[in-house]
Amino acid sequence: MFTLFLTQTSRQRDRYYRVEVAYNLFGEYSVMREWGPKGRQGRHLLVWFSNLRDACLAAERWHRRAMRRGYSTEGFRR
Repeated sequence: MFTLFLTQTSRQRDRYYRVEVAYNLFGEYSVMREWGPKGRQGRHLLVWFSNLRDACLAAERWHRRAMRRGYSTEGFRR
């Protein structure tokens, strides 16, 4: 699971972005992405994959995309 944070001081808002790979009872893998403002439940999206390799590649791709957008693993500062 990756949890990334974004602090935008110009707008005075903190946001998070989470990517999680999970395995279910039916032998499928899912990648759950969740994002939103700090302290509140955000939006989420669940994508299913037939194998772990594809799920991990997708999770890593979304992780890198969030990092390019300014999210980091530093956590919220205040």
